[in-house]
Amino acid sequence: MSEATESAESDHDAGTGSRPGPEAVIDLLGLLALGELLAFERIALDARLAPDLGRRAQLSEAAVGEIRNYRLLADRIAELGADPAEAMAPFKEAIRSFDASTAPRDWLEALVKVYVGDAVADDFFRAVAARLDSGDRAIVEQVLQAGPAAEFAAAEIRAAVETDASAAGRLSLWGRRLVGEGINRAQVVAASHEHLAGLIAADGGSVDAVLRHLTRAHQERMKAVGLNN
Repeated sequence: MSEATESAESDHDAGTGSRPGPEAVIDLLGLLALGELLAFERIALDARLAPDLGRRAQLSEAAVGEIRNYRLLADRIAELGADPAEAMAPFKEAIRSFDASTAPRDWLEALVKVYVGDAVADDFFRAVAARLDSGDRAIVEQVLQAGPAAEFAAAEIRAAVETDASAAGRLSLWGRRLVGEGINRAQVVAASHEHLAGLIAADGGSVDAVLRHLTRAHQERMKAVGLNN
């Protein structure tokens, strides 16, 4: 066990009350690290759906930010005395299942998944990370800052809707499916991992409250690019 882990356990046991134990922190960082790693793979793959090489290159380059985020999280997990691969492993099936059930059929659906689907997960992490201490919370917030992939996707979606009004209906329906699947996966993950569930429940929190927050944030995000809830 590392000194960082021993320190975290000591602080937690000393009666700080709301401070999560190191297992909960490692679980959350492991889940987020896996999300970043798989987002890199998926975005790079989805770039092949681009209608031209310029857009393909832009989305591929934007994916690089995801792998940087993964490295930041993996390093912190190691500092806490855990193996990053082992910390990510329990969540692999949930994220793979989400990706398999929401495979985009074309370029615009791929962009909506980047913009909406990934953001639902980010909102979940942001809400849960509020219970972390300032250092780990800062790392999560840094990772969750809107990156070039989301910004590029939002601009492309707005342009597509302005050019073709009929695209709004199809993409709105796709966005609703993405948020539904995302919320379902969040419920499954929270229910099946006790350390995460404990982290959510800290300071009187609840899974239902987190999910309501995800829904409200999704509604605002859809409006921002001209899509309907």
